Amino acid sequence: MKYDAQVKNRMKRIEGQVKGLLKMMEEEKDCRDVVTQMSAVRNAMDRTAALIVSMNLERCIREEQMNGQSSEELIKEAVNLLVKSR
Repeated sequence: MKYDAQVKNRMKRIEGQVKGLLKMMEEEKDCRDVVTQMSAVRNAMDRTAALIVSMNLERCIREEQMNGQSSEELIKEAVNLLVKSR
């Protein structure tokens, strides 16, 4: 799958968040602040995973429709991927 600039930029922002999190830990910042930042990173990853799954699902459904195939299995697989990521 080809990943567009939007997805790559999201991952770069997440990378920056993780680096900031490590810096907070090195500076021995308050536990609550560290955990809050960890939650922000996890939420950003979840949203990015959902975006990737939805983009892939959309592409696969279009290809299947051109081939006259059902998209039900693809939708089930996408839902399973999203559930697994949580």
